[in-house]
Amino acid sequence: MKPANERVENYLKQFGVVFDIRLLSAAVRTARLAAEALDCEVGQIANSLIFREVSKDGTADRAVLIMCSGDRRVDLHKVRVQTGIELGKADAEFVRSQTGFAIGGVPPVAHSMPLRCLLDNSLQRHAEIWAAAGTPESVFCMSPAELQQITAGSWQDLSLAPS
Repeated sequence: MKPANERVENYLKQFGVVFDIRLLSAAVRTARLAAEALDCEVGQIANSLIFREVSKDGTADRAVLIMCSGDRRVDLHKVRVQTGIELGKADAEFVRSQTGFAIGGVPPVAHSMPLRCLLDNSLQRHAEIWAAAGTPESVFCMSPAELQQITAGSWQDLSLAPS
């Protein structure tokens, strides 16, 4: 296991629930690849999406984590209407500086600094969901209730249904 996986594992142990980090044979940088490797539905992949929150005066940025089902896309208009947060794109450098993890392996927890977390309702369709565990080739399984427990995120309708 890599140090990033150990960081996630140590964080998860705090919740008293056993989470088994699974190391895959290759990196899975997309929800589709992860679903194929895990033999599950794409919708069961819990994408950790980092956005840049832009302050009203444009002077400060902070990271916001949105957990969304792999078969959905986050609708930034819905996010703004429901939360009042204006979000922009985050580049790889911003993601690493705010989370301590590289894009493709960002877990829902164990970030370098506390992040506001929003959970898209689309993940609640499944009894089991899979999230990155710190590297592009590692994942762990949980229920949507456990995701909320470990992230303290709030459930909202933030995505577009697949067309």
